[in-house]
Amino acid sequence: MEKQVNIPKLRFPEFSGWWENNKLGDVGSFFSGGTPLTSKRAYFDGVIPFIRSGEINSDKTEQFISDEGLKKSSAKMVEKGDLIYALYGATSGEVGISKINGAINQAILCIRTNHNTIYLMNYLRFNKDNIINTYLQGGQGNLSAEIIKSLIIPFPSLPEQQKIASFLTAVDDKLQALKKKKSLLEQYKKGIMQKIFSQELRFRDDDGNDFPEWEEKKFSRYIKLYRGSSPRPINKYITKSDDGVNWIKIGDMKSVENNLIDQVSEKITTEGALHSRKVEIGELILANSMSFGKTYQLNISGCIYDGWFVLREYEKYYDKKFLMQLLNSEYLQKQYKTLSTGGVVQNISSEIVYSTNLFKPSLTEQSKIANFLSALDEKIHLAQGQIEKMEVWKKGLLQKMFV
Repeated sequence: MEKQVNIPKLRFPEFSGWWENNKLGDVGSFFSGGTPLTSKRAYFDGVIPFIRSGEINSDKTEQFISDEGLKKSSAKMVEKGDLIYALYGATSGEVGISKINGAINQAILCIRTNHNTIYLMNYLRFNKDNIINTYLQGGQGNLSAEIIKSLIIPFPSLPEQQKIASFLTAVDDKLQALKKKKSLLEQYKKGIMQKIFSQELRFRDDDGNDFPEWEEKKFSRYIKLYRGSSPRPINKYITKSDDGVNWIKIGDMKSVENNLIDQVSEKITTEGALHSRKVEIGELILANSMSFGKTYQLNISGCIYDGWFVLREYEKYYDKKFLMQLLNSEYLQKQYKTLSTGGVVQNISSEIVYSTNLFKPSLTEQSKIANFLSALDEKIHLAQGQIEKMEVWKKGLLQKMFV
């Protein structure tokens, strides 16, 4: 046991003294599980939850094993409240406290210790990136029980661990409440949109009168598609010059909020722009590959490559905000899948898009629908902002609370 020479920057005032470093393997017991033979159906025909690495923070499992499957394999049981750690695959480094009694496979390490499990879970979560970067360079390979047991963990006294754990649990409870609020808003919007586009729910004008019946025709009747294009070879035209033209790629959409594109990672030269499709602020573009069928509004001008369609000549038929809601609705996404070969969509052609059916309410009713749905979007966006702000706040706290 080594005395820690540092003290955390942020500490509850009733505590003092050094934190002690301990090798995790010296303060706990450890075991991993295993998987019954998948060829034996009887082994997977039971009621014992079979926890896999992607389910360590869930109270449900996709698979269940039998008593025989447990006995005839190296699968082992964990109890509700045990600390479990993912060793393999995409979830390497994830850690949680088991919400159920169940069997674990070989990709999970169970950690039992007399120290506070919530404190230890938060410390391991906070240091996940450091652990991955230290032991899995480039994210390749797997962690192991020996690696986890070799980790040096700073432990305050048990009362201080409990105080930290209680505080962080309260923070997590608040985060979960915000995430639940957002999820409920999203579910509510989804349900409302189903009612709107099935016309179970209709709006009325300001005098309380019914709007006209909706028209329904092919996409091609209301909107024109223009495909983007790429100057080739594209590397010849990529530039970092300030006078470059925004090069709008689908890969940039990962950071987009509210379906509004306002930044890109690359630009092309003005010469390259002559061989591409120019788009302007306010225009709508529809992805035909990767995030196929998703429509975005531009808050920048630039050029699009052939992974996009730009939508034009719809203004006399559609309110833009309503059209965005319609194009991103489940009602339309289902049509893309139905019209695609085998129902599996990897990309969508202009023929597929043009073949979909679109509802067209009156422009006044469209405006009312769009304003209603936009208000819900704003509430969802606000909840997401609160979640992100609290996560940043928590991360800053942890940086000061943990040695």
